[in-house]
Amino acid sequence: MNEPERGNFMTKKDNDNKDQRMAMLIDGDNAQPSLLAKMLTEAGKYGAVTIKRIYGDWTTSEMKGWKESLNNHAFQPIQQFRYTVGKNSTDSALIIDAMDILHRTLVDGFAIVSSDSDYTRLATRIRENGTFVMGIGEQKTPKAFVNACDIFIYTENIAPQEPKTVSKTTETRKKEKSKHALLMDLLKEAYEMVVQEDGWTHLGSLGKALLQLDPGFDPRTYGFRQLSQLIEAFPKHFQLKRMDDVGPSSVYVKLIDQSH
Repeated sequence: MNEPERGNFMTKKDNDNKDQRMAMLIDGDNAQPSLLAKMLTEAGKYGAVTIKRIYGDWTTSEMKGWKESLNNHAFQPIQQFRYTVGKNSTDSALIIDAMDILHRTLVDGFAIVSSDSDYTRLATRIRENGTFVMGIGEQKTPKAFVNACDIFIYTENIAPQEPKTVSKTTETRKKEKSKHALLMDLLKEAYEMVVQEDGWTHLGSLGKALLQLDPGFDPRTYGFRQLSQLIEAFPKHFQLKRMDDVGPSSVYVKLIDQSH
């Protein structure tokens, strides 16, 4: 791992934490079967996924898309009948299992896959126990659930990208400008949290501060694979310094004074 840019409570297993274990619990009613492999990859960055379960009513046609993925990735299907029309009982089954796994200390972290705010309290409870929890869901996921996790991965950032159109409408430009302004405010706020007396901060520290402010922060949301690439895209605002003689992760950031 060249840059410790994501994950501030549980380090990625690329280092010396190969014994970390993860439980991936998927709400089959609120997740995409086509992204299962990529979701496993994201969770695998923080430990070996040793518990794999998908919850849903497998007697319904909506769950058919998961069946091939189950075989390919060795997931255990958990049957949960819908006893009441229009009422989703999947969340209660997932929550009960998660608490059982938590109290039995079977894993070091959880990956909860859903865009449903019903899992907000579960994520909070897991973190109260001092256990790492990541969420995976769509960008429409309520902020309450996103902020309840240590880290949140938006599926739009791991889904296959469609070719971008060259022409942009005025409304699209306005949205991009607003998105840019919000990003800059977030970067500056995170920088102020960790800046040292000499005006510099370690890139890893900046990444941790960004996740504390917004667990859903991800450079891929803005079209960059790494945080360093995102920072380099704003040379008028930030200066990047690499200390290659110290190590590959020795990258520092400084906010450029805009008053001059």
